[in-house]
Amino acid sequence: MSTIYEVAATIKPKTPDEEAVLKSLWSIRPCYLYNEEYEDCTSIKARFNQYFIHGESIDCNQWKRDFDNCVRFEKNATDTKSALELIDSEQKRREERMRAHYGNNVWTKRKAPPEDWAKPLPEHMQKEYESSFLACESQRNSGRTANARSGKQLLMFYNVTRKRRNVQMQKLQ
Repeated sequence: MSTIYEVAATIKPKTPDEEAVLKSLWSIRPCYLYNEEYEDCTSIKARFNQYFIHGESIDCNQWKRDFDNCVRFEKNATDTKSALELIDSEQKRREERMRAHYGNNVWTKRKAPPEDWAKPLPEHMQKEYESSFLACESQRNSGRTANARSGKQLLMFYNVTRKRRNVQMQKLQ
């Protein structure tokens, strides 16, 4: 069986439907994924999860229809009806998944990142980082230290640093 993209190479668009299929071909998944989704949706584990989340089993037949349409399209590249049904199904699935994102009116979406997003950390945070477990691991992994500490030594160092920080915090209170 050939892949969707091998099938696409054979299509020479003559009709508007064939052009629509070529433009939206990127949204069609490999056929085996539709079958896997169907099998996963109908498994006992998934049925239990569906009952827990939705209070009932959901209809998994769309995954089966998508698999059948995909196989038909792979076998016959001129079967634009199957391809268009598959593309429409994928578009509906994408719209459903993104509905909450687009319907969110709590947060204001940014047009660009803040101007100072890449500014350096404050000096006290840089000093804390220099003596942190993360900095030691980073140096050890990058090979910049000649005598890299063992994992046990790093853990001891981390615990000592944490205890020291806790003592400093108690003094401040």
